[in-house]
Amino acid sequence: MSELSETLVGDDGPVVVFCHGLFGRGRNFSSIAKALLPDYRSLLLDMPDHGGSVWTDRFDYATAAGLVAEHLRAGVASDGPVHLVGHSMGGKIAMELALTHPDLVDRLVVVDISPTGSGEVSEFEHLLTSLRRIDLEGLSSLGDADRQLAQDVPQPSLRGFLLQNLRRDRATRTFRWQPNLDLLLRDLATVTDDIPQAREDREAVFEGPVLWIAGADSPYVTPEQSPTMRRLFPRTVLLTIKDAGHWVHSQQPETFAASVRHFLRP
Repeated sequence: MSELSETLVGDDGPVVVFCHGLFGRGRNFSSIAKALLPDYRSLLLDMPDHGGSVWTDRFDYATAAGLVAEHLRAGVASDGPVHLVGHSMGGKIAMELALTHPDLVDRLVVVDISPTGSGEVSEFEHLLTSLRRIDLEGLSSLGDADRQLAQDVPQPSLRGFLLQNLRRDRATRTFRWQPNLDLLLRDLATVTDDIPQAREDREAVFEGPVLWIAGADSPYVTPEQSPTMRRLFPRTVLLTIKDAGHWVHSQQPETFAASVRHFLRP
């Protein structure tokens, strides 16, 4: 049995594999996958320590990329390379995978993240701490969790995104988190750090086409990061999407889907 949970959308065409970001799950890309029909099949993966996928002993990009590569090699990439799309944390996993397992990847789309990290953990630390503060044993409903979380996270849309990770066991009626919150908080510095292959002593290069998508209103892709990106991915094309922040695919879904479709076109 695979250690990663997946959802396949579509019956025919080249495969596009989606890797989500921190606090996400594969189904966050459902609307994009449907927009790519009928020309592409989409595999929506839950990353390690998220969704229905395996919990690990520690988070690092080499291990996460290895788990995704193993899953693809035994599944949709068994007959040849696939297209890979990664957002934020999932973008770093996708980059590390393309650099260490290039035979699995045809074209790569990196969404609003770079191979080098900002090192900024305060925002994510706040969110992880806020989620861990919710009293799961005393919860009676998701609404109750939302009311508790509102004390620390006032934005309703952000709370809704975070609380998608809360699941109720049908047998015991108790709540549990799908992401490994304790591990992610402990290893948060690694989540926000450079990918291993971005180190100067590494020589890996991915020679395939790369679309680097940035949100115009997001701080996660800067000119200072471009030299490292182009050293690792020499065939990179940068596309900045207007009126979008970090969540490009949900804030500008039509433009995002059209851009991906155009890039993947043979």
